Amino acid sequence: MEQKQLSLGLPRKAPRRSVFILPSAFTVGNIFCGFFALISTMHGNYDEAAKAVGIAIVLDGLDGRLARMANATSEFGLQLDSLADVISFGLAPAILMAAWGLAPLGDYGIFTAFVFLICGTMRLARFNTQAAGLKQFIGMAIPAGAGMVAAVVHFVKTPVSDPVKANLLAILVLVLSFLMISRIRYFSLKQLHLGRGKSHLNILLLSVLLALIYFYSQIVLLVLACGYAASGPLARLFQWVRPRLSEPSAETRQP
Repeated sequence: MEQKQLSLGLPRKAPRRSVFILPSAFTVGNIFCGFFALISTMHGNYDEAAKAVGIAIVLDGLDGRLARMANATSEFGLQLDSLADVISFGLAPAILMAAWGLAPLGDYGIFTAFVFLICGTMRLARFNTQAAGLKQFIGMAIPAGAGMVAAVVHFVKTPVSDPVKANLLAILVLVLSFLMISRIRYFSLKQLHLGRGKSHLNILLLSVLLALIYFYSQIVLLVLACGYAASGPLARLFQWVRPRLSEPSAETRQP
């Protein structure tokens, strides 16, 4: 009887192996979006390229969450995901920004875009060596940097031809590059769980957010990208100011 139960349980392991395919399929979709963004940039379809980067960010979040939910993480999947991120969130936004916004700066614009690419790649390398399950990222994650680039392109749409505006964009790209390799901590979106707390309110908020993105994607996505990019420095500033505000002044310490 015991052997029969074991034999009946053996076939259940077969579907378990197929679970690994689903997260990898989302990763392949991530790679395709990065490839599509590069092709769109080459043809001057900059807004389409920005949208492809945005879709890649969604797919990147889904593949990791599915792998953790199904307990289907593997070394192969981790390496594939990291390589996909270099394409979709490093190379694609760097080429997009170089062609769309930094072209008036010539070689300096190309150099600035390369700085974004190398800093994003270093950020990925550091993430791969960090302990898993961290509640905070050390440095802004590369999808957030790519999302900021994509949000700016999607908001403005028209290619930049003014050198002054191009220089402002170069400053933005350099700031994003610094944030990715900095020691500033960012909240990890992996810690968000819609099932916790009042789940019906979470679903309502998510539905409202999706509706706002659908109807007002340009402004909403830019606000979200700017808000997350600024959250790390603002949190660091608050941590630096709070102890100094709580210290008693010299007049208060006097008897």
